Amino acid sequence: MTHATAHPIAQKSFFPWIARWLFTTNHKDIGTLYLVLSGTLFFIGGLLAMLIRMELFHPGLSLFQTNFYNQLITLHGLIMIFGAIMPSFVGLANWMIPLMIGAPDMALPRLNNWSFWILPFAFALLISTLFLPGAGPNFGWTMYAPLSTTFGPPSTDFLIVAIHLMGISSILGAINIIATILNLRAPGMTLMKMPLFVWGWLITAFLLITAMPVLAGVVTMMLFDRHFGTSFFNAAGGGDPLLYQHLFWFFGHPEVYIMILPGFGIISEIIPTFSRKKLFGYTFMVLAIASIAFLSFIVWAHHMFTTGIGLTAQVFFMFSTMLIAVPTGVKVFNWVATMFRGAMTFETPMLFALAFVVLFTIGGFSGLMLAIVPADYQYQDTYFVVAHFHYVLVPGALFSIIAGIYYWLPKWTGHYYNEKLGQLHFWLTVIFVNVTFFPMHFLGLAGMPRRIPDYALQYTSFNEIASIGAFILGAAQFIFLYNIIMSIRGGKKAPARVWEGAHGLEWTVDSPPPYHTFQTPPKMHSS
Repeated sequence: MTHATAHPIAQKSFFPWIARWLFTTNHKDIGTLYLVLSGTLFFIGGLLAMLIRMELFHPGLSLFQTNFYNQLITLHGLIMIFGAIMPSFVGLANWMIPLMIGAPDMALPRLNNWSFWILPFAFALLISTLFLPGAGPNFGWTMYAPLSTTFGPPSTDFLIVAIHLMGISSILGAINIIATILNLRAPGMTLMKMPLFVWGWLITAFLLITAMPVLAGVVTMMLFDRHFGTSFFNAAGGGDPLLYQHLFWFFGHPEVYIMILPGFGIISEIIPTFSRKKLFGYTFMVLAIASIAFLSFIVWAHHMFTTGIGLTAQVFFMFSTMLIAVPTGVKVFNWVATMFRGAMTFETPMLFALAFVVLFTIGGFSGLMLAIVPADYQYQDTYFVVAHFHYVLVPGALFSIIAGIYYWLPKWTGHYYNEKLGQLHFWLTVIFVNVTFFPMHFLGLAGMPRRIPDYALQYTSFNEIASIGAFILGAAQFIFLYNIIMSIRGGKKAPARVWEGAHGLEWTVDSPPPYHTFQTPPKMHSS
């Protein structure tokens, strides 16, 4: 054997199973890696949430001191947003976009591999801050200056590097998705024939490329304020702490839609399938997604109504925020119209899609309440805001991810999941999401501030209800994990058409699906 053929990396002969996953450029393998990582981080972030709810079960500092409680709040938010939700959607994009548009793989497969393998190191850095001397980041996931700059612990620097790595991964992934969709579509598949999931991701990728550099810039300014003598956010040096908020929320509000637009696409695939009808108003659905993406960039200061911004700015941001309800309402109307007089069945993906439509709409209504300036003065920094964004992100982003996994899992594994377990998972999840988060509306309206480990006695009952709901909600997710594992290991064989019906599969276009829909494409012989 020559030295060249013995090279372990070139030949992938050294620990072949590890090499297969480490060096893979197959979009399905990379999609699986994203989903495994996001699932792992989902359970880690969920564990932090359980610790938070344990502390809040009774008034008084019963388990943790304030500093550690604030560390839990900070890492729970960052892990769930950047670790659980976003990589899940990227994993689904890697798996499904090439299959839906008839591409043999992603346009930039090696970049695809690199953009994934950045993430485990980023989250190792982030989670390590909990164990570093001098405490972990304790200023909330929004990292407001001067809490993070002047008063942040030394571990804040690890957090900044971790966010840079996550941002690099997101931007590279977005570039890859745009290049794939624009260049590798099957002949005859015009843009307006693409499935809605592909459209949702195309627009989301542009949001990522536009918003993530702003986050990178603001955390770099934090680093400079901490170590290089600048005063971007220090009023004593001529800076302004509000500049941080403007920059952060200019990223932060598009980020909300980065976490929901791919979910809109998933729901737009599932509802037509189980209604046995074509999607109602396809063109308007595409325009609605584009409108939401545009409006998301001009509403950021609705997070800052109580900071003293001018009356004209308050009025502008109030009305522009309320305007987002219009394209969102178009989407909800079109989903309902798709179901109207359809031959509906209620398998687990459809149940989660229906719960998404109902509960996400509740989150949208509370968002409209927060958009009204005089009301926001009362709601701001209370548990009403916590209830609002959890109703958007849990029944919104998370339910759409779960629905997508149940929907496509038989195609990925070749085996059905256990439908009874899926339905049990759905009912436990949808009931206890509401038991957990709905009482928080009442806590907020009664005046309970967020991000506190202790509270007045009158808030005890609703906090106990929310904590019990959270514990059962967390436990229910192990049913989901078990169901996925059993589908991978075997079970009832899935046919080529998993969800039979007039609509067919997830192909919502007039042109025929490509020859290798869900099969491995034939090997290309190099010259």
